[in-house]
Amino acid sequence: MEKELVERAGLPFQAIPAAGVHGVSLKKLPGNLSQLWKGYHRSKQILKEFDPDVLLFTGGYVAIPMALAGKKRQSLLYVPDIEPGLALRVLARYSDRIAITSEESRKFFKHQEKLVVSGYPIRKELKKWNKADGLAYFKFDPNIKTVLFMGGSSGARSINNAVVKIAGKLIERYQVIHLTGHLDWDSLRHQTDGLGPRYQAFPYLHEIGAALAAADLVVSRSGASVLGEYAHFGLPAILVPYPYAWQYQKVNADYLVERGAAVLLEDEKLGKELYSTVTTLLEDPKRLAQMSQAMAALAQPAAAEKIAELLLEMASNER
Repeated sequence: MEKELVERAGLPFQAIPAAGVHGVSLKKLPGNLSQLWKGYHRSKQILKEFDPDVLLFTGGYVAIPMALAGKKRQSLLYVPDIEPGLALRVLARYSDRIAITSEESRKFFKHQEKLVVSGYPIRKELKKWNKADGLAYFKFDPNIKTVLFMGGSSGARSINNAVVKIAGKLIERYQVIHLTGHLDWDSLRHQTDGLGPRYQAFPYLHEIGAALAAADLVVSRSGASVLGEYAHFGLPAILVPYPYAWQYQKVNADYLVERGAAVLLEDEKLGKELYSTVTTLLEDPKRLAQMSQAMAALAQPAAAEKIAELLLEMASNER
């Protein structure tokens, strides 16, 4: 998916062989280690050809081979989640500077002198959207509240299934944007045929800014992007941490819940509690406004610029 998005933006892309080792079975481990070894040599080749002044890492096991190959070069690590995962903790050892989304992340790192709070960077395309334009994009009525359901790029089956069950009831009172992801798209679109213009579903939406701007409430997983994108739009959230990545998503969700910007709904309770949780919030304008203000207060609109400035500073020091 990253390859498609990078190339769509007109940027050169080169893949690096890699595989995870944490929690991998003994049967798969040799093959994964072999992939990392291949990735290390490919990374050395790329570094020789490209000769960068500075490296930027954002985590994931695919970054490990490049970090090892480029350990003598200046590098900046950006940590999107509140709590860093295993790969990010490893990368932190090799990084000269570490940018973090929130002050809350400081407690997870030993070398405080490396840290700078940047905020979560959002794409400039998101910043062009406002409420009126977002509603117009979907041909929605500005006098009817809009709820957005998102499961991430590949989708969230439990969220999708819960939404389909209540979609008919929801559209009696609200407008619904449902981003299903590609995995469930074919089955879900057949289940929701005939719901009319108040229910709009998409497997993927490049103009995600339109949906975020149009919505009065969002229901989603709690990956790192919720820390930046929802804050930018002041968008109240019902967060459903992915149960198989519970620790990191739960920490992100708790951060927003503790600040009054979101409520948490456990994945196992989606079927029974999603409808009541959504309607309770949408029918309470005062609480919704308070959540919106709390979310907007967390926005750091210059995050991308801060990270870019750090990279340029490190690159100029290297020359």
